[in-house]
Amino acid sequence: MMPLNPALAATFRPPVMEARRWLADAASPPDRPLINVSQAAPVDPPPEGLRQAIARAALDQADAHLYGPVLGRPALREAVAARWSADYGGSVAPAQVAITQGCNQAFCAAIQTLARAGDQVILPLPWYFNHKMWLDMQGIGAVGLPCGPGMIPDAGQAAALITERTRAIVLVTPNNPSGAEYPAGTVRAFYDLARARGIALILDETYRDFDSREGAPHDLFADPDWPGTLIQLYSFSKAYRLTGHRVGALIASEDRMAEVEKVLDTLAICASQLGQIGALWGMQNLGPWLAGERAEILARREAAERGIASLDGWRVKGCGAYFAWVEHPFAESAAALAPRLVRQAGILMLPGTMFMPEADPQGARHFRIAFANADRDGIARLVERLRGWDPDRL
Repeated sequence: MMPLNPALAATFRPPVMEARRWLADAASPPDRPLINVSQAAPVDPPPEGLRQAIARAALDQADAHLYGPVLGRPALREAVAARWSADYGGSVAPAQVAITQGCNQAFCAAIQTLARAGDQVILPLPWYFNHKMWLDMQGIGAVGLPCGPGMIPDAGQAAALITERTRAIVLVTPNNPSGAEYPAGTVRAFYDLARARGIALILDETYRDFDSREGAPHDLFADPDWPGTLIQLYSFSKAYRLTGHRVGALIASEDRMAEVEKVLDTLAICASQLGQIGALWGMQNLGPWLAGERAEILARREAAERGIASLDGWRVKGCGAYFAWVEHPFAESAAALAPRLVRQAGILMLPGTMFMPEADPQGARHFRIAFANADRDGIARLVERLRGWDPDRL
């Protein structure tokens, strides 16, 4: 047999794809269509104006079909730098912005500049599974940091996990999978810890556009020394429904960008030109529309939190952005219950075991519900199906 990279073989298969395979054994009758709350992705296409902008670029801009700058189109980098400087009350330069093939690639690039096999990175639990998968595939140890009340991690507990092998702490806020919005003081405490210990703070703000709080969620960019500690990640996918175009961003020091460029050039050379054009058009034209999207997501959040809390024995542990992290009342593991939910109730959602270390019992007790994929009527139907679901039914 041909060789197989053991680090790649050791990690798990993509959880969303694994969940979709459950559908092969579960037909959805016409009177009970599938409720799919497994993946955090918009189900509708971008607004018509954005699609027209992409179509015009495809027809009229020759460079939209060619390789572009590895770190991204200058106009988009400039727009991100200006918006971030204004939104966070700090100073971000275009040279400190890279445009990536989605936020997952931004994470991969950031890690490649920081760590190698044998190093360690701290991930709060539950973790975003693609972060764990990438660390596994690089031979980098993922050190789990359990979260406390409200699914908020504690910097003091993280300090006790730092060793000479630690290279970074990763925070995701609003969080995937828990939905938790980390308080500004929490983010600052982790930043101060990382700076004091000479490691990086990777701050993934993919869902920042759907934060329920007004104003900047933290003040880290106002610190003139932020480039020495902070690497921020972002995605245009959720804000402008550009998931298929794969456009993300990485904000870091200009010196680190020289290393990021090496990674991006070898992975994909550059992000999609059409996607970047669409992202820039969205930034320039879709402010009011995005505000409406945010309001709708916040309304769905309220409906999901209220509805799930009404279920006997179910407990909402975290809720925000696209997600609810919920504790179920059954004796069996969520890993065993999730495929049966598809067959018996027509609900596809991910078990907590996909977001936790294999031996951690908390994974078995929880589900992640990506409620943003359902409108408020759909959330009501989800809650009623869960209310009437008996997992012991044959």
